[in-house]
Amino acid sequence: MTITGRIAPQGSDLPVLITPKFTGETLHEAFQRLQVDIEGLITTVGGVLLRGFSVPEIADFKSFAASFGDPLLNYEFGSTPRSAVSKGVYTSTSYPAHQHIPLHNEQAYTREWAKRIWFHCVTASKVGGETPIADSRAIYNRMPLSIRNQFEKGLLYVRNYGDFDLPWQQVFNTENPAEVEAYCRRTQIQFEWTEDDGLRTSQLCQGIETHYQTGEKLWFNQAHLFHISNLQPEVRESLEGMLDLEEMPRNVYYADGSVISDEVFDEVRQVLAQETVLFPWQDGDVVMLDNMLVAHGRTPFEGPRKVVVAMAGSHGNLEQQL
Repeated sequence: MTITGRIAPQGSDLPVLITPKFTGETLHEAFQRLQVDIEGLITTVGGVLLRGFSVPEIADFKSFAASFGDPLLNYEFGSTPRSAVSKGVYTSTSYPAHQHIPLHNEQAYTREWAKRIWFHCVTASKVGGETPIADSRAIYNRMPLSIRNQFEKGLLYVRNYGDFDLPWQQVFNTENPAEVEAYCRRTQIQFEWTEDDGLRTSQLCQGIETHYQTGEKLWFNQAHLFHISNLQPEVRESLEGMLDLEEMPRNVYYADGSVISDEVFDEVRQVLAQETVLFPWQDGDVVMLDNMLVAHGRTPFEGPRKVVVAMAGSHGNLEQQL
């Protein structure tokens, strides 16, 4: 058997482990015989781990991701620093090694996102550096009803680019304000140019989403990352001493613009922790996730670590009224 079942010590079905049929089997060869199985597992369980396959170059990983039919996506309107490795392949988030990256679905703070995401572990860190994952359906089902009801109405994300967040030139991949404005109009982002070449944006987005294939309800947002409660206490205290609430680098509100309390996110983070699945990386591993069904993060680590990422299959709700 090459589909060997559970790998996570927590006993979760995520991710399903797939191993080679023979020594030296490449991802291309695996795709030829396992495509139907992988597609089915991605739609039902949400994620697979391909371990032990030959992946000599990042180009082989890129080719495997592209084999599923959708063009690989550029990392647009990013919220974290990362660098392009080649067209359609990026480094994972370039936060310092000691920082924990909470669970999130990629680009769930927008109204247009990738359907699928791939991770390739080129070099596994010696200590830590796992990519925790969690089922967005299970998070939704466990979330207190009072919070779900509020998030069903949508969320308002507000960002101030510049001194305390990424510069708008990096986020929008351009030095031209006119191109920023065109992108914002296309994606239903409200924008305001501020003093000293600053930019403030706000966008009404989903807090809960329905999967486009399965019809299941999902916890699908990045509210807990954008809310000011995600800041280190000393950083938050410092910023609150200098800035008004609307000037914070990033924050999130209920759809009507009202403030979301810290206590709400205490409960949200508790649910996320309860649903977290952790497995150790090995050099050469490839993980494929349905970006809506499964959230991901990163644990702190020590020593060299290199994980690259690809995304494909744009989906969203730009045409819907939230």
